[in-house]
Amino acid sequence: MEHSYSSHISWTGNLGTGTSGYRSYARTWDISVAGKDTIHCSNDPLLGGDPGKMNPEDLLISSLSACHMLWYLHLASDAGITVVAYQDSPVATGEVLKSGAGRFLAATLKPRITVLAGTDIDAATAIHHEIHKVCFIARSVNFPVSYEPEFVISDVASGPR
Repeated sequence: MEHSYSSHISWTGNLGTGTSGYRSYARTWDISVAGKDTIHCSNDPLLGGDPGKMNPEDLLISSLSACHMLWYLHLASDAGITVVAYQDSPVATGEVLKSGAGRFLAATLKPRITVLAGTDIDAATAIHHEIHKVCFIARSVNFPVSYEPEFVISDVASGPR
């Protein structure tokens, strides 16, 4: 079954003279999707962007991590593993060639997952290796993705001990 996604990108960086010169415009834009909050973005700071705004690289690694998390929660639930908290601090490595062309070389997801006491940690860890088979974003990237999960044990469903 095919389905589609849509977005609207609007350049906000015209400083008054458009692209009349390389330094005459800002590398900023807005991402808008109907019915959702607008995201204000900029280029990577290495390329002159605003470090206080999301850039395409931030969005890609965040999308990869979020997709992984959602599938992890789904598969954990199916496996009878109760997750009570999930955080991730993913890291991606990229390269920029002399020509200016860039790409991601690899990403490592580092989820910190809180599970209930008595959880089979080996089974909880194994789930990570199944996600790349089903996650829309992970199946779409052309660089390796690895996982370094950390598990926290909780006695109650409201959080870690």
